[in-house]
Amino acid sequence: MQTRTLIGILLTSFSFFLFSLQDASVKWLVAALPVCQVLFIRSLTIVAICAAIGRGPALRRASCSPILRPMLLRTLLLLAAWLSYYTAARDLGLAQLTTLYYAAPIVVTVLAMPVLGETVPPSRWIAVLTGFVGVLIACDVFGQGFSLSLPVYLALQAAFFWGIATILLRKTALEESTLVQMLISSTFLMLFTGIALPFLWTPLGLAELALIVGTGVLAGAGQFALFEGMRRAEVSLLAPFEYSSLIWGFLLGFLIWHEVPSANVFVGAVLIIGAGVLVIGAERFGRRAVQS
Repeated sequence: MQTRTLIGILLTSFSFFLFSLQDASVKWLVAALPVCQVLFIRSLTIVAICAAIGRGPALRRASCSPILRPMLLRTLLLLAAWLSYYTAARDLGLAQLTTLYYAAPIVVTVLAMPVLGETVPPSRWIAVLTGFVGVLIACDVFGQGFSLSLPVYLALQAAFFWGIATILLRKTALEESTLVQMLISSTFLMLFTGIALPFLWTPLGLAELALIVGTGVLAGAGQFALFEGMRRAEVSLLAPFEYSSLIWGFLLGFLIWHEVPSANVFVGAVLIIGAGVLVIGAERFGRRAVQS
C-alpha cells in the first residue's frame, strides 16, 4: 500500500473519531437548544478559525473559487441529512437510527463507480458489507425489529444525502485547498442556519457557549482530517472506515452516559475492525502483486 493511501486512511479514521466526539457534544446540547442554533455557532467557529489562519488570501480565494456551486450543493445535502437525521431521532431508537444511517458507506461505494469512475474490487465490497453486518449485530437490529414508517424513511434519506455529499467532497477535494473548502462549506451552512435564528434563538449560558465553540473546534479539526484524507485515497477504499465511528459512539456512551455495551456490541466491533483490516490487507497484497 502506498504511504499516501495509508495516510489517507489514518486521517479519515481520525476524522470519524472527532466527529463522534462532536456528535456526543451535539446530543448533549440539543436537549435544551435548537439544532439550527448549535449548527450556526459551530459553523461560525469554523469560519473564524479558517479566516484567522488563511486571512485575506483565503477569503479572496473562497469568494471566487470554481467549486462554489458544488460546495453549495454539498452544504444543502448535508443540511438535509442532518435535519432528516435529527427528526428521525425523535421516534427511532438509537440502534435502529444508527443502523439505517450507516447505509451511507454502501451508497458511497455504489456511487463511486459511475460518478468518480473508481474501480471497486471485490475486497472493498466485502469490507463494506462485513462492516454493515457488524453494525447490524452491534445494534441488535434483529432483536429490535423494523417497520416501514416516516422516521425510517428519514433515516435512510439522511444516509443517502450523506453518501452523495461524500462523493461531491472527493470531486472538490482535488480542485481546491482544504482550508478554502472548509471556509466555503461552513460559510454556506452558517448562512442557511442563520435564517432560522430570529425565530428559534434561545439564551445561552457561558458553559453552553463554551461547549458549542469547543464542538466547532472538534468539527473543524475533523473536517480538515476528512478533506485531507479524501485527497489521498479513493472514497470506495475509505468507506468501510466510517463504521469505526460506531465503536467510538458506544465507547463515548459508556463514558458519558454510563451505557454498558452488551456482548453483541463486541462481536459487531470485531467485524467492523476486521472490515478495515481487510481493506488494508487487500490493498497491500494487490500493490505487491502489481509490482511483482
